[in-house]
Amino acid sequence: MTQYTGIWPVAPTPFHDDGTLDLEGMKRVLDCLIDQGADGICVLANFSEQFLISDYERAQLARLSVEHVAGRVPVIVTISHYATQIAVERARFAKDLGADIVMMMPPYHGALLKGTPEQSFEQFAAVGEVGIPIMVQDAPLSGVDLSVPLLVRMAREIEAVKLFKIECPRAANKIRALIEQGGAAIEAPFDGEEAITLLADLDAGATGAMTSGMIVDQIKPVITKHHAGDVKGATEAYGRVAMAINHENRQCGWQSCKAAMVEGGVIRSEFCRHPIPPLHPAIRSRLIDLLEPLDPLVLRWGT
Repeated sequence: MTQYTGIWPVAPTPFHDDGTLDLEGMKRVLDCLIDQGADGICVLANFSEQFLISDYERAQLARLSVEHVAGRVPVIVTISHYATQIAVERARFAKDLGADIVMMMPPYHGALLKGTPEQSFEQFAAVGEVGIPIMVQDAPLSGVDLSVPLLVRMAREIEAVKLFKIECPRAANKIRALIEQGGAAIEAPFDGEEAITLLADLDAGATGAMTSGMIVDQIKPVITKHHAGDVKGATEAYGRVAMAINHENRQCGWQSCKAAMVEGGVIRSEFCRHPIPPLHPAIRSRLIDLLEPLDPLVLRWGT
């Protein structure tokens, strides 16, 4: 089994009600994720609201996260940028901080500026020269088609490319094809998108999952049971949490984790910067109603 296995949640970025960073809250978020049983933590990802954070704040959060986690679990720092030079600079900064892995989407900016397959390969190769393991994020947000042959080429020709977060439509089919065509070069295919397709992705050979930080302790048994060969137990464990995962994925997005962490006293505010509107009260209420019967640690961590 690869060293890259288990559940590696994305840490939300907490703000105060006035929109400033809550750095003490960030430390509590990281501690809560570790206490939930996270096998690794990712910061500055899309579910961390990376597109609402300044470059200065990115540096603050990356440094705080690596220093506060202090080796308790591996830390992934997201470095995506359209400009290859900036992606490389971010990778060097993360490596110098002591981050364990960087995660990046292919180069894109908005709806129309998208890297070609060759440009995407070249950017990942340039970051690979920094000498830190890379997780390739295959996310619909980028709008860039990362074909299986392209990902296999990256895995075989770029030493640093070791992990693949697959969250495109029909992710299980892509994970299965990636493993079949890439063989041993595909070291760590991961499930993403809040674990909405986790069971199928595990069946296809996913070694781990990158979920939100909402119910890490409740989703982790699905992965551990499946990897132990207890597919029936994994299916039952997934059925227990499936409604909460569906509500998060289809109704709340990253705001679900913040709402749960406020409810459980982990952070004080679920503020998101404009133009993100707050959760509708009915959507938030339904979320908490779905979470309470699960008795997740997040709802009692800070109380």
